[in-house]
Amino acid sequence: MRNGGTMGQVDRPREQWGTRAGFLLAAIGSAVGLGNIWRFPYVAYENGGGAFLVPYLIALLTAGIPVLIFDYAMGHKFRGSPPLAFHRLSRRVTALGWWQVAICFVIATYYAVIIAWAARYVGFSVGQQWGDDPDAFFSEFLHRADEPSFGTSYVAGVAIPLIVVWLVTLGVLAFGVRRGIESASKVFIPLLVVLFGILVVRALFLPGAASGLDAFFSPDWSAITDGKVWVAAYGQIFFSLSVGFGIMITYSSYLRRKADLTGSALVTGFANSSFEILAGIGVFAALGFMATQAGTAIDEVVADGVGLAFVAFPAIISELTGGAAWFGILFFSSLLIAGLTSLISIVQVLVSAVQDRTGMDRVPTVLIVGGAAAAVSIALFPTRGGLFLLDAVDHFINAYGVALAALVAVVVVAWGLRKLPLLQAHVDSVSVVRLGWIWKITLGVVTPVVLGWMMIDSLRAEFAENYSGYSGSFLMIAGWGVALGAIVVGIVLALIPWRNAGPAPVTDAPGDPSHEAVTPAGKDES
Repeated sequence: MRNGGTMGQVDRPREQWGTRAGFLLAAIGSAVGLGNIWRFPYVAYENGGGAFLVPYLIALLTAGIPVLIFDYAMGHKFRGSPPLAFHRLSRRVTALGWWQVAICFVIATYYAVIIAWAARYVGFSVGQQWGDDPDAFFSEFLHRADEPSFGTSYVAGVAIPLIVVWLVTLGVLAFGVRRGIESASKVFIPLLVVLFGILVVRALFLPGAASGLDAFFSPDWSAITDGKVWVAAYGQIFFSLSVGFGIMITYSSYLRRKADLTGSALVTGFANSSFEILAGIGVFAALGFMATQAGTAIDEVVADGVGLAFVAFPAIISELTGGAAWFGILFFSSLLIAGLTSLISIVQVLVSAVQDRTGMDRVPTVLIVGGAAAAVSIALFPTRGGLFLLDAVDHFINAYGVALAALVAVVVVAWGLRKLPLLQAHVDSVSVVRLGWIWKITLGVVTPVVLGWMMIDSLRAEFAENYSGYSGSFLMIAGWGVALGAIVVGIVLALIPWRNAGPAPVTDAPGDPSHEAVTPAGKDES
């Protein structure tokens, strides 16, 4: 079955989604993650409240959806994971694909840990075990060290659920695209919407919910003229859509040849943003209740990230007089499910890339590659210094991994290789809505300018002072070292000769209902 030796590509039909709905649910599941629930509400509140929705919507239309279409086009036309897709586009840019794979490996190792925390907090919610001081309880739960360290003092309360999270993730992936990822998405995404919908309705009827919603939606129109607000809007859209680091390239490579790429991008983009706004309503209704109970202003209880999920929300739950346990179970179950669907998509990038590169079957690939990510995750993060390590790695791999990789990919493809017309022709040939010149302008000009400015702004802050006050030596390893290491890994893997990568397969899977002849990759399909 191998073609070209052990380092060649398997000459077998590529897996496919069973239905378009299955693909959309999986793509939405990847996009809707922890950041939708704990990052968007805070970013919107800090950047003009209701007025923030204007630059946010513009960012979605001029950067988010265009980059999403770019990823879909790469994966669908070249029928491969990021390394294979970029290799088929041009052998000179294969390293871009491997860089994205390395980024996914890093993100997977720490993302799973947050999911493990959420799993434990589902149980903690039953009896509100955090007591009167959720902040102290969270530190005690993690056995958090006083300062950043790389110690190996393990925390069993984190390590055990982390192992379970990895077993579930690898189990889903072992069943493949259709029977594993698609089937899981058809269960997880509707369940997530139902659970979070119930939570939002409950939050809206809490005393003080109206004051929270006023704080969230009241527009500060002066913010519209602030450049930082626009950068924040583009940043939120970019980081929340799962674009730029290989997930959507991989997922779209399993689509049938007849696929409405622009329609799928619009559905995924607006579904993701709708969930973010829903999350904002639920979170701020609950924060309004917390502020009312404490007799303080809303800005004194607002938090984001880990602080919102594992400190502020437990405090809110403790103030509820009835149904507190169910409120907590709903919230942390939503975090758990949103995190799992995203983690599955991240690890699938690794699996797909190694399958494309080596020709291995799915199950051994999942066990080896997924097992390696799980081993690193379990070795590094369920320790006393794990929270500090997670915080530093997350900051640097997002700012100088995900964002930078997307910037480089768009600039190289648009301006270096000048391949946007080729990708546009392919998208137009299979989609109901044609792209037109506006897509090339938004992707080739707007996106690079915004991402470039974000990068410059971020670097200014980075060199002004150490992130979170961490020591320079710690950041050199856990921050800059990880981000630069991903680049080095991408370059090194690209240097290994890739024999028989060839053009995209000429036909779909034999016997598949969508089986039809198609144009080989590298030729215009319009």
